[in-house]
Amino acid sequence: MFDKLELTENRFEEINLKLSDPAVISNQDEYRKLMKEHSELEEIVAKYREYKKVNKDISDALELLQDRLDKDFREMVQAELDEAKKKLEHIKKELKILLLPKDPNDDKSVIVEIRGGAGGEEAALFAGDLFRMYTRYAERKRWKTEILDANPTEIGGFKEVVFSIEAKGAYSRLKFESGVHRVQRVPETEASGRIHTSTVTVAVLPEVEEVDVDINPADLEIDTFRASGAGGQHINKTESAIRITHKPTGIVVTCQDERSQHKNKDKAMKILRSKLYEMAQQQLNSEVAQARKSQVGTGDRSERIRTYNFPQGRVTDHRIGLTLYKIEEILDGDLDEIIDALITADQSERLGSGTDDDE
Repeated sequence: MFDKLELTENRFEEINLKLSDPAVISNQDEYRKLMKEHSELEEIVAKYREYKKVNKDISDALELLQDRLDKDFREMVQAELDEAKKKLEHIKKELKILLLPKDPNDDKSVIVEIRGGAGGEEAALFAGDLFRMYTRYAERKRWKTEILDANPTEIGGFKEVVFSIEAKGAYSRLKFESGVHRVQRVPETEASGRIHTSTVTVAVLPEVEEVDVDINPADLEIDTFRASGAGGQHINKTESAIRITHKPTGIVVTCQDERSQHKNKDKAMKILRSKLYEMAQQQLNSEVAQARKSQVGTGDRSERIRTYNFPQGRVTDHRIGLTLYKIEEILDGDLDEIIDALITADQSERLGSGTDDDE
């Protein structure tokens, strides 16, 4: 591990020198590439330097303790030594996490699809609740959201809603939300007070640039149709809604949120690119060792990941066995406690499946 860190620090210093070279500064592409690598290495190098400093503090303290010291001074040095040893263990753990292979999509923005599953109107209402939960979470983070496609129901829910969250690192925070979300509550229409169970599926896709996915225009079938709102009322009289079918995969995306056909086409292409990218990623992941599959969850939409139980006021994430009794706060976008726990569990799992190369 420390050989790797030494090499990383050397590379960081090398980049620093290059970034002040006029020839590099004038070459925008190379300069941008080096700046990106610099920012990727910065955190790990800072942590490694902190490690080396604490290590030196420990050596100095041990050396001091070899001398004849008066009782008070010896106690003070011993206390500092104990503190530094604790700190060193903590830094070692952080370094191991920083050295874990990074998900190449972590820095990306996301496209989120929410669809009502089993439970009819009640599932559609809960799809609306989850849409609000994620948009409130994005608001708290000052992230920008935009609806790409929506199929609302008359009583305020969604059969499906697709939206983007634009922010660097949004995928790293939201990727574990993919899967089946189950709700248990008494619907307002239920006279006997019986608890109903409904499900909603969530898919979180990294938003990808055109350069990431090559789409042959000949593979696309593009149809226009008249956008309709809840209850079949027409939002407008022109055929501005777009349906794109990707013939080789059979993927169909629609977008009817905008009045302009051109804008709807742009948004539909954005969704299609992300879906094709996800499909390619899944293929790659299944080819690369099944053994690496994280316990936190595969992100499979058929996997039940979380239950929201209204009568008990609890939310349980089944993958990590976490139960929180603050359903109202969570549905208002207070998601960090769950997300942090999922990220920690994923890191622990990946550290556990790695080799211990401290030497």
